[in-house]
Amino acid sequence: MLFCQKPFCNKNPIVPMNPPRVEQATLEDLPQLTDLLVDLFSHESDFRPDRAKQMRGIRLVLENPARGRIFVVRSHGRIVGMINLLFTISTAEGGFVMLLEDLVIHKDHRGHGYGTQLLQHAIDYAKAKDFQRITLLSDIDEVESQKFFRSHGFVNSHMMPMRLVLAEA
Repeated sequence: MLFCQKPFCNKNPIVPMNPPRVEQATLEDLPQLTDLLVDLFSHESDFRPDRAKQMRGIRLVLENPARGRIFVVRSHGRIVGMINLLFTISTAEGGFVMLLEDLVIHKDHRGHGYGTQLLQHAIDYAKAKDFQRITLLSDIDEVESQKFFRSHGFVNSHMMPMRLVLAEA
């Protein structure tokens, strides 16, 4: 990481010159986003990594912003994490809601606050766009992940997810 040294810095003697930033993903990010999802799904019990499926799913979101948004945290030109937000309507809430589909930080960059940075960006985005709720599913064995989301205000639901898989590839 490059740092600014005195006398060029205002008050802080060591300041990162290129701090990581959150921005909306683009189609050019597709390979790096796919890599992150392939890694994520290799650790989840309900899913199997499938590069073609992950790439197709990301592309569907990126090509139609009405479906959702993917935000990334970028450091030195590389994506170190992503959050995938899908949009739908809730009859219970009487408005638009989000499904937080994926939040993943590259394994070499965990523990630096990037997950918090992405999640806070998503929450701020949802509030600014008048979304009523953000819902997510967490792998039942991922206690640390659940602890992370609880620390950001998420609570357990009394709803139980169920699934009917219609297409096997």
